[in-house]
Amino acid sequence: MTGAPATDDDTDDGRRDGGPRGRTVAWFHCFAGIAGDMALGSLIDAGAEFDEVMRLLERLPLGGWALERESVLRGGIAGTRAVVTVTDSVVVRTHAHIVGLIEEARLPRRVTHRALATFAALAEVEGRLHQRPVDQVHFHEVGGHDAVIDIVGTAAALEVLGVDEVEASPVATGMGMVRAAHGMLPNPAPAVVALLEGIPTWGRDIPLELTTPTGAALLAALATGFGPMPAMRVTSSGFGAGTRDLDDLPNLTQVVIGVRADRTTGVALSRLRGVDETSAGGVGRGSGGASAVVDGEAAVEVAHATTGHPDADAGQPVTLLEANVDDATGEQLAHAVGALLDAGAHDAWLSPVVMKKGRPGTVVHVLCDPSAARELRAVLRAETGSLGVRATAMERWTAARTFDAIEMDGGLIRIKVSPGRVKAEHDDVARAARRSGQPLREVAFRAEAAWRRQHSGAGPTPDPGVETTD
Repeated sequence: MTGAPATDDDTDDGRRDGGPRGRTVAWFHCFAGIAGDMALGSLIDAGAEFDEVMRLLERLPLGGWALERESVLRGGIAGTRAVVTVTDSVVVRTHAHIVGLIEEARLPRRVTHRALATFAALAEVEGRLHQRPVDQVHFHEVGGHDAVIDIVGTAAALEVLGVDEVEASPVATGMGMVRAAHGMLPNPAPAVVALLEGIPTWGRDIPLELTTPTGAALLAALATGFGPMPAMRVTSSGFGAGTRDLDDLPNLTQVVIGVRADRTTGVALSRLRGVDETSAGGVGRGSGGASAVVDGEAAVEVAHATTGHPDADAGQPVTLLEANVDDATGEQLAHAVGALLDAGAHDAWLSPVVMKKGRPGTVVHVLCDPSAARELRAVLRAETGSLGVRATAMERWTAARTFDAIEMDGGLIRIKVSPGRVKAEHDDVARAARRSGQPLREVAFRAEAAWRRQHSGAGPTPDPGVETTD
């Protein structure tokens, strides 16, 4: 398969043709572990256009490296080895330095997010192991040119292939000892063990570092699920090769690319089943958004009617983070909620509880994408001072929605539209109420009624018991 070229104006979901499609997933089979070069090699082998990956990597303000692909056999299976050669001797960088390199490259948004999330996972673990603040962490092996190219290259290859989600099998590790910048370390290395916390893993009786910190970080940061290959319609697959050819095991990481589908019928599960595509685009104009919502809901009904299988109604994977706090003020807790939302949480809220010894306390809840859990966990600890955070894997089903806006009282008021509901954006309504001196509730009713008049038939009819005025 040849990947679609990544463009500067790409969207978060990799869809560049403007039309709906199934949700693309990449499943990494880590039967012989995973390393950064093996992940990158497997994606190139699966069809990520090499020139497109290189075009993105060349945006990095980083010289002294070259990337080549090499076709090899490992255990009689053909695969691709991604080979990074380095002429620059700089191998130690701080986390802040690497963040600067990636942000300066002006990569597509999702490539940047995935690369930064991977290095953030590494920094958090290295900081914990060496008792350093994250911004003072010095990367040794994982800060060299090859590791930067492997991580950013993997994120770029995922984008070129249009991958929306990453999943993986349980992860194999080796045993014995390995040599690192800090000397001899047990295998799997402490950083690998820490990165694999919460991830199913198992050991092979092979004295080789099957899973490296870079490979473990890619899974810890990007994978939303672990287990057997998910139900999908396979579109391509590939193998990424490790450096050595082992006697009893193909030294490969396999990747399978496909569109999520019902396991019994093969019907693709539409991307529109969750948040509608148009909801990420900010404020829309005209009536096209309403029809998109209707089309999305119809697609869901068709999928449910034709499949009837529980997988057809699989929700969006999310992680619920929680921390109990009994020594923070209301102002501090409110600030923590705001900081969590600013850091990318889907939602954050507070619940009062009675803790041990009858002390009143608060539970801080954070709902987030699994790939953002590590970063938000750090924010939650920093903002609340909690000594512990717990996590629960969950699913959510979000209604399709779109955004529109109307002009009223000399200002713009955004309107959120979902099946059976029209709601004016609170912050815009509050500003309009302050300008006009009218009650906030009345301004909201007027805005929603004005939208309904402009889009006759596109939204629910006003409650006859509510009086709205012009």
